[in-house]
Amino acid sequence: MADKHFNIAVVGATGAVGNTMLACLEERNFPTKSVRLLASERSRGRSLPFRGEQIAVEVLDKNSFEGVDIAIFSAGGGTSKEFSPIAAAAGCVVVDNSSAWRMDPDVPLVVPEVNPHAVAGYTKKGIIANPNCSTIQMVVALAPLHKEAVIERLVISTYQAVSGTGKKAVDELEAQVKAIAEGRPVEKKVYPHQIAYNCLPHIDRFLDSGYTFEEMKMVNETRKIMEDDSIRVTATTVRVPVFYGHSESVNIQTKKKLTRERVWELLKTAPGVRVVDDPANNVYPLAIEAAGQDLTFVGRVREDDSIENGINMWIVADNIRKGAATNAVQIAEILAEKYL
Repeated sequence: MADKHFNIAVVGATGAVGNTMLACLEERNFPTKSVRLLASERSRGRSLPFRGEQIAVEVLDKNSFEGVDIAIFSAGGGTSKEFSPIAAAAGCVVVDNSSAWRMDPDVPLVVPEVNPHAVAGYTKKGIIANPNCSTIQMVVALAPLHKEAVIERLVISTYQAVSGTGKKAVDELEAQVKAIAEGRPVEKKVYPHQIAYNCLPHIDRFLDSGYTFEEMKMVNETRKIMEDDSIRVTATTVRVPVFYGHSESVNIQTKKKLTRERVWELLKTAPGVRVVDDPANNVYPLAIEAAGQDLTFVGRVREDDSIENGINMWIVADNIRKGAATNAVQIAEILAEKYL
């Protein structure tokens, strides 16, 4: 990849994830020939820094992808549905961060530490999907266990930061905390209930089954990424008053017995994972320490004696970085190195 350079577009560049994608391209020294920043009409006139220069934001239209090699999208499902095929038709490979293409059988769903080989499937539609943030961090930690002992069932509870909803949710949490401290009424605009000092067992829309779309994303995406439809998965996803960093409690049942010590051994050599597990000294993964980092942190590993071959673990990662922007840039790196 060192001798090749690429024309890159970032769609939704002015949003929190798009902004972080641009930062990741710079931090990881991605071999860019040019960078085009694309957003909606309301971002016209803005510019963003990249490698010491200010790059003007252009308004996204059907001609935005001429000459572009890779377009990284983070502009919502509707925009992705409309413009990803346009970009692909222009000869550009799309890495899409929305949920629009994740379960399309002709679109690979990729976490580079888990299924990098799946990138090769981009040729079917010219699109690669970036998974849901909660799914990404979980499968990074689960992949080495599945390879060793075959995961049969997962019971997941997530504790997800408000930044997963967007900047307005971050602002709302901050405003509510301030209002409560000052004795003023709390205003609710983003969430149906107060999020400050509260937990909402409600992420995305509810289905007739009683599950939410977010919960079913974790079920379906996990199976697709792990390439095993036999894994039984159930999830409860919860929004918590944390700014950045999703946390997850995951109960795992495997076909083959895994001891706590063996899980530690597997995770300590797993790509993208850092084991943080010394509870006797109050050392375990924390959202405030994962924020701003690209690793997936795992701790509180323990055997579950209530089921056969059971393991519990606590998984934490930055939802904006590894859960979105960094994962997308890692996919682009594989494309650039092996396929373009």
